[in-house]
Amino acid sequence: MSTAPAPARTTTAVVTGIGVAAPNGLGVRAWWDAVLSGESGIRPVGRFDASGYPARLAGEVPGFDDAAHIPGRLLPQTDRMTRLALFAAAEALQDAGVNPADLPEYGAGVVTAGSAGGFEFGQRELQALWSQGSEYVSVYQSFAWFYAVNTGQISIRHRLRGPGGVLVTDQAGGLDAVAQARRQLRKGTPLMLTGGVDSAMCPWGWTAHLAGGGLSQDERPHAAYLPFSDDARGHVAGEGGALLVLEDAEAARVRGAVGYGAVAGYAATFDPAPGSGGVSGLARAAEAALAEAGIEPEAVDAVFADAAGDPAADRAEADAIRRLFGPYGVLVTAPKTMTGRLAAGGAALDLAAALLALRDQVVPPTVHTTAAAHHTLDLVTQPLRTALRHVLVLARGRGGFNAAVVVRALD
Repeated sequence: MSTAPAPARTTTAVVTGIGVAAPNGLGVRAWWDAVLSGESGIRPVGRFDASGYPARLAGEVPGFDDAAHIPGRLLPQTDRMTRLALFAAAEALQDAGVNPADLPEYGAGVVTAGSAGGFEFGQRELQALWSQGSEYVSVYQSFAWFYAVNTGQISIRHRLRGPGGVLVTDQAGGLDAVAQARRQLRKGTPLMLTGGVDSAMCPWGWTAHLAGGGLSQDERPHAAYLPFSDDARGHVAGEGGALLVLEDAEAARVRGAVGYGAVAGYAATFDPAPGSGGVSGLARAAEAALAEAGIEPEAVDAVFADAAGDPAADRAEADAIRRLFGPYGVLVTAPKTMTGRLAAGGAALDLAAALLALRDQVVPPTVHTTAAAHHTLDLVTQPLRTALRHVLVLARGRGGFNAAVVVRALD
């Protein structure tokens, strides 16, 4: 009797649905229209009084009426982060034409990216504990703060009882979650809901953002977050993100679904030890993602950059892009200059933008900034209509995480 492992299942993973909650638009259509118009969602903090903090700008999701989008029974047990995620999940499933009730009982799962969990909920309950006593702390605090809560609440809400998981790799998490969901497709699950949505727009969460370092203290929305510029002075924090319906291509074809694009390649790396002289982790991730996609660098039509807004990190990313493509060798964009950096939601939103770029054959702009000459980047600052087949998305998270995904237009 043979003990050889079964051969790996070959699966093409396609994205058939997108849901978005972003600082420059709630819902895919509003957000994408804003992106192509160069409309920024960075503005003075509005969810709490930030006048006493050194950083006072944020990317906050506008016009989100909790009661209009979330069932009343869920409001007492959810943080804003989870409410935004539930909105994006419902939109993604609707966009894909998926009715969860029609799916096999274990035919769909959820993998999301998390970061810090429900800060706003946690702050409120800690205030109740300190000011009134433990009997006034909500029982829902036991899970509403948890970084895996979005996966759980989405799964329960839509009865997605297949594989579940959460990836915690900061800004890289949105790409890592999609890759984990793709692994589940290869194991036989036909459909996964994946991506990331984050929010920590409260005094406690804001203190954590400040403690992490790198926040711009400029109070001008058009000048606070200038990645790749000589005037780069840090980033602006934001909330929101995107969730995607990822399907086996054959399963999607059978049910008549129309896809946005295929996840053709992925890789994740850690940065080398400081001072070791090792090759950039981001460069290695990009090279490996292209290798898995089976393409050479010249086949990549555009790169969605991580765009840290920190001079040293920007230089490292520009070096990684130049190493792979040469000086001015590929179109580069960073639409997150319109939203700020969204922690676990950031790379997922970039991936959604890359997929819509493939659909519409347009590279969205990077606003407010121009690339310094020494970076040798062909940074797109106005919407650029051009032929797109392969797009590379890059992301980095605190602690040395790097991720890269290649998405391919469907034939």
